[in-house]
Amino acid sequence: MRKSLLLFVISLISWTIHSQDLYDIGKIQELKIYFEDPNWDTTLDSLKQEGTKKRIKADIKLNGISYSSCGVRFKGNSSYNNARNVFGRKMPINVKADFINENQSFSGGYTSLKLANGFRDPSFVREVLSYEIARKYMPAPKCNFMHVYINDEYYGLYTSVESINHKFMKDHLDNEKGVLVKCDPEYSLKPPASCPKNANKATLEFMGFDSLCYEGTYEMKSDIQDYKSVIALTKRLKDELGKTKEILDVDQALWMLAYNNVLVNLDSYSGRLAHNYYLGKDKTGRWVPLIWDLNLSFGGFRYDGSGTPLDNEGMIKMSPFIHYKNPQRPLIHRLLTISRYRKIYIAHMRTIIKENFSNNWYRNRAIHLQSVVDNAVRKDESKFYSYSSFKENLTKSSKAGKSLIIGIEELMKPRVEFLNNHPIFQKEPPKVSSVQHKKTSGGKVTITCKVENAEKVYVAFRYDKQGYFTKKPLKDDGENNDFSADDGFYGLDIDFKAGMQYYILAENEKTVMLHPERAEFEFHEIKY
Repeated sequence: MRKSLLLFVISLISWTIHSQDLYDIGKIQELKIYFEDPNWDTTLDSLKQEGTKKRIKADIKLNGISYSSCGVRFKGNSSYNNARNVFGRKMPINVKADFINENQSFSGGYTSLKLANGFRDPSFVREVLSYEIARKYMPAPKCNFMHVYINDEYYGLYTSVESINHKFMKDHLDNEKGVLVKCDPEYSLKPPASCPKNANKATLEFMGFDSLCYEGTYEMKSDIQDYKSVIALTKRLKDELGKTKEILDVDQALWMLAYNNVLVNLDSYSGRLAHNYYLGKDKTGRWVPLIWDLNLSFGGFRYDGSGTPLDNEGMIKMSPFIHYKNPQRPLIHRLLTISRYRKIYIAHMRTIIKENFSNNWYRNRAIHLQSVVDNAVRKDESKFYSYSSFKENLTKSSKAGKSLIIGIEELMKPRVEFLNNHPIFQKEPPKVSSVQHKKTSGGKVTITCKVENAEKVYVAFRYDKQGYFTKKPLKDDGENNDFSADDGFYGLDIDFKAGMQYYILAENEKTVMLHPERAEFEFHEIKY
């Protein structure tokens, strides 16, 4: 009996360990790396300096579970160079489970670990907090904290970010083997002299039909090498804007741009370098922008592309329409020239502000995240910044080497006030309520809602999970073919199909309101 009970307890413990979420935000994970090479650090540094992504073999223990013959390399650009040249410690790390054994994966089916070292973030929560906000509105990686040991010596506290790879594509775009492109220039790969001067930035500018003008900027991360599709997207943005939605998830692009602007995330498409995002094709063949590398969010990077770095006031008062008139940022310049896209972009900004900042959620969440790692930061002798900087950088500026990193609340409290008082945010949006759907005879479903302060009301619907939404105007009470009724109720009968998805878009001259507000990332679903 005792033996059976003991075996049951061991089995339960083993199951619990294996079933733990590798990206549980409330628990610091533990990674132990064991190298056979006694000069592993010199070897990894040499490989990184050569510009190669080669790895060296190591055995791994991840939360107590052993994995043999994994591949390890140093990663990053500024986070690596400063760790190496300024601090001389705690380089960012990339671990690959299927380096030798292609069938090996970590708990949860993850095949990669991407570990960031907290460079330019004395608060140590920017990346985890930023990804948590992003996941409310778009496909974005999971992110949490991890203790790292090398050959049983503590190497420091890291943030661990889920890799954007085939698993991510399967989970979010339902297209595991689809085309995936990393939009982050390899500056060592110089484009031919015949290419336009901006061929070294991932701006999505059309650079002609020569794929060599794109290869150093758009890195194919999938087996399919499809530069023709990338070129087609840039050409569509330039010359056939009205048809862009056929090959680009425009709404996800608008969410990403709105997010970058509200959070002053300038180490991104919206900043000087126009990078740090992916493009993945969903199962319908449309490109979906995927946000990436958020360690410098909340003003950790001050360059908006205008030349000189922004001071604190410049970041606080950064225009919601940055790059609106800049043809070298076509994703902003071209999309926002369409009135409805521009209104949706502002609606997305309103939602991000309301759900995360006006209610002080971000500050309370940051305080909680700091409490999770407080003791670990205190004891991390390899950290780049002092424990006092960690404590104070939530509310005020802290030194990070020669730079001054603005406090998260120091930036966002006045920024939210600035945005809410901006003339475009002063325009009153429509109000949408009482959204309902009811299946009727004849293979139809009736969708109804109540709307105030709108000139036009639409239902946007789709039958396929990854398809784009078709918009149709709602009619007054589902009967008249105009919007003249004063009771505010609208409706429409449309063809029914189980699992169909929809949302409401109400529009007036200056603004729109979506229901649900996180549409198109969230929507109403008709399940019967």
